[in-house]
Amino acid sequence: MIKRLKLWIKRAVLSLLLLLILFVALLASLRWINPPTSSFMLQHNLNAWFSDDIEFVRHQWVALSDIPAVMQLAVIASEDQKFPDHRGIDWDATLQAIQAYRSGQVAGGGSTITQQVVKNLFLWGDRSTFRKVVEWGVALVLEVFLPKERILEIYLNIAQFGRQEYGVGAASQYLLNKPVADITREEAAMLAVVLPSPARMDVRQPSQYMRTRQAFVLRQMRNLGGEAYLHRLSLVSINHTLRHEVSLTV
Repeated sequence: MIKRLKLWIKRAVLSLLLLLILFVALLASLRWINPPTSSFMLQHNLNAWFSDDIEFVRHQWVALSDIPAVMQLAVIASEDQKFPDHRGIDWDATLQAIQAYRSGQVAGGGSTITQQVVKNLFLWGDRSTFRKVVEWGVALVLEVFLPKERILEIYLNIAQFGRQEYGVGAASQYLLNKPVADITREEAAMLAVVLPSPARMDVRQPSQYMRTRQAFVLRQMRNLGGEAYLHRLSLVSINHTLRHEVSLTV
C-alpha cells in the first residue's frame, strides 16, 4: 500500500513537472506564434453559444508595425505608464491596491499590461487571491521570454474593446468603421478609455465620463513625450532580444 502511494505521488509530481515544462514552452513560443484566441474569447463564445443575447467574438490579428503609434501610446498612457521599466509587475501600484483592499476601499489598478495579457490569454475574470498569485507568477515568466513590444502587440490584439470586439483590428473595423492605420489620436484615447469596462462603455456613444477620461489619456500621452516615448520601448525590446540571444549561445 505504501509503495503504491509513493508510486502515485511520484507519477503525480512528474506529471505536474511535465505540464509546467509544456506551459513554459508555450509561453516561450508566443515570441513567434500569434495566439489565435484567448481564454476570455473562448469564455465569451461559450456564453454566446447558450444565449441569443450575446454575439460571437469578432477578432482579427494586426501586426504591431501596422498599428498606429498613437494607439500603442494610448493604451500605455491609460493602463501602464511604467510598462518599459517593470519586469511584469508594478510593485508600488500592487502594494497600494492591496492596502486599499485591506482598508475596505475599492482596490482598483495595480495590473500591468503584462499581467493583463496573462489574465486574458490563460485565466478568468474573478478577483480571487489564487488567480492573482498565478497571474503574478506567469507575468514574471512571460517577461523573461518576450520583449516589451511583443507583449504590447499581443495585448492590443486580445484586449476587449467592445461587447464582442476583441483586439484593435476588430475594434477599428466594427466600432470605428475604418482601417486600423487610420485611427486618430482622439479615437485611440477613446478606445483606451473603454478597456476597464468594454461591456458597459461604447466608443460610438461616449458619455461625459468617457470624454473626461479621453481628455485625461490625451494629456498623459503628451506628458509621456508623445510618440518619442515608444522609441524607449523599442530600445528595451532590443536589449531584451540581445540578452535572449546571448543566453541561447552560452
